[in-house]
Amino acid sequence: MAEKATGGVQSVERVFELLELITDAGGDVTLSELSASTDLPLPTIHRLLRTLVSLGYIRQLPNRRYALGPRLIRLGEAADKQLGAVARPQLKSLVDRLGETANMAVLDSDMVIYVAQVPSLHSMRMMTEVGRRGFMHATGMGKAILAQLDDDAVRGIVARKGMPTPTPKSIGDVDTLLADLKLIRERGYAIDEEEQEIGVRCYAMAIPDAPTQAAISVSGPVSRLDESFAGRAVPLLREAAQAISRELSRH
Repeated sequence: MAEKATGGVQSVERVFELLELITDAGGDVTLSELSASTDLPLPTIHRLLRTLVSLGYIRQLPNRRYALGPRLIRLGEAADKQLGAVARPQLKSLVDRLGETANMAVLDSDMVIYVAQVPSLHSMRMMTEVGRRGFMHATGMGKAILAQLDDDAVRGIVARKGMPTPTPKSIGDVDTLLADLKLIRERGYAIDEEEQEIGVRCYAMAIPDAPTQAAISVSGPVSRLDESFAGRAVPLLREAAQAISRELSRH
């Protein structure tokens, strides 16, 4: 009986190892690529993949590659909502103290997805829909998250997703992006200088030790988000990011 229980736990560990390997590879892999990335025997990998395909958590593409399946989307959406719920009190505190819109986003399939927002009371304010996706290189929160990764991982994301430029101020090449990320690491926060939308500035900070790469931000018109605002906002963003990190570690 004990042997079966141990085997069951081991199987669960192996399933999640495969799911994480597929995720790390950008969402789809070949059987041989999986085999090269793990010590698991090939027949074991094949058996686990077959089970995951039958359950809808993995799908096999026409070219025989294995990709993350649609049933994971529901789980991911529920997890994203939970992250947003945990962060919401801190986002509200940021809005109360700074007067500008506060957001939270997470890394999902090489893009940022907005999971929470508390809007400013100003009539002219930054607004986006929870659930909206954005390119990592063109958003403050995306760049804050990218700065947590090494340069090879950043190059991989850019290679897979491209670098469209929503505005003339957007970063359009990987070397400029890597230089900006170096600066972000040094100062501890990211700035979106009208790179996503002309007239909108955003200060963003990664959440330390989050279970999934995540960041928070405050954003609004460049006329209000000046250097004086940054001086007030950055310490409060850091305080909020640390508070969210502590709260997530308890869940």
